[in-house]
Amino acid sequence: MDSFLIHGGQRLKGTVEISGSKNSALPIMAACLMAEGKSTLNAVPRLSDIDSMTKLIEELGCHVQRHEPSGASAQEIAPLNRPALNGPLDVEVLDETRCEAGYDIVKTMRASICVLGPLLAKRGRAIISIPGGCAIGDRPVDLHVRGLQKLGAEFRTENGNIVGEVRGRLRGCRMYLGGPQGPTVLGTINVMCAAALAEGETVLVGAACEPEVSDCAELLVKMGARIKGHGTPEIRVEGVERLLGAEHRVIPDRIECGTFMIAAAITNGELELRHCNLDHLIAVIDRLEDVGIHVERENGTLHVTSSRRLNPVEMTTQPYPGFPTDLQAQLMALLCLADGISVVSERIFPDRFQHVGELNRLGARIRKEGPTAIIQGVKELQGASIMASDLRASAALVLAGLVAKGTTRVDRVYHIDRGYEKIEQKLAAVGADIQRVKQTQTAAPMAFAAVA
Repeated sequence: MDSFLIHGGQRLKGTVEISGSKNSALPIMAACLMAEGKSTLNAVPRLSDIDSMTKLIEELGCHVQRHEPSGASAQEIAPLNRPALNGPLDVEVLDETRCEAGYDIVKTMRASICVLGPLLAKRGRAIISIPGGCAIGDRPVDLHVRGLQKLGAEFRTENGNIVGEVRGRLRGCRMYLGGPQGPTVLGTINVMCAAALAEGETVLVGAACEPEVSDCAELLVKMGARIKGHGTPEIRVEGVERLLGAEHRVIPDRIECGTFMIAAAITNGELELRHCNLDHLIAVIDRLEDVGIHVERENGTLHVTSSRRLNPVEMTTQPYPGFPTDLQAQLMALLCLADGISVVSERIFPDRFQHVGELNRLGARIRKEGPTAIIQGVKELQGASIMASDLRASAALVLAGLVAKGTTRVDRVYHIDRGYEKIEQKLAAVGADIQRVKQTQTAAPMAFAAVA
């Protein structure tokens, strides 16, 4: 099991290539199950979750081939000591008889549920183990099932699996997709994919507006689907009889981009972030500018600097276009060093505060009150041994380690490998003193901070 050793205090400066979006690539790969012929996906990141989805769709009859990076981009990056990103990913369905997504893969990744809609629409049957993923609170799949039921699918549970079947062809209808915590992103994508091959028109009311939904819809349109309104709360899908393979570029990862923006701020650094979409980060930039971060945009590149004095802010996570829950932990790490008291409220996953205790081990002063955290800024953090509990919490701990005095050891970094491509290489290329080590290796002596 790997760990990160971080010697804090290095100011980050340089250029970072932002990878394609994990949260977009996973359902897009699942959507390729519905296409006839080969689909070519560009900017798919190399992540453990992507590896899991690759294994899953291969078990479901796909041939998947990853090409090595080539061309001008690879030649440009190599001399600058930045890690090269990826070549195209080809996906082609060779066997449409397989309909079961087994527990061994599904237990590691919640996005496995994304194959449910495509399998039902294209093959008429799906057997999916109840998904796993990060331990950040209850995330039921009932909205996925309810939406697909309205299209005509029938479901039962059997030996820990969701078993879905369709008699004939799915039928379009008008439905509401909202849930207790607001719209469901993966649920919207699942039902939208299924509706693309359903008979007649489907209208999804209360649909998620996230860029990842729009990205999947754009792929489906290239395949021949008839979809309008994606990116709004009402999506209209006119079903077609077949979809054909297409070429598509995955959108930039807005969560990775936001994480590196915070990395620049927390180290008082200066970063150029390439391949970004500022339109996907409006709420994030609004909060970060109030903290004291300066962002300039130039042709898909963001130039990020920060003030030496960080201001406290109040923030509440909300569905898109609000501040994303996937950047809550990273923002909290930054606010640990703000000059005053900040308040962070979590409305999407109220239990998503497992990073609080670990940040306090570094000398932060955070008090949790229900779905809200009160952060009293401190002058400095101190290195310690800490443990990642989930994907985004691990990113927050790495950010804190970059600025903590002394050495910080972050264990269980397999969490961060699920969602950040070559993060230690990217950070090292812009000045961070960070290395990946096996857990058996020992670090230099550490100063342990008292828990606030």
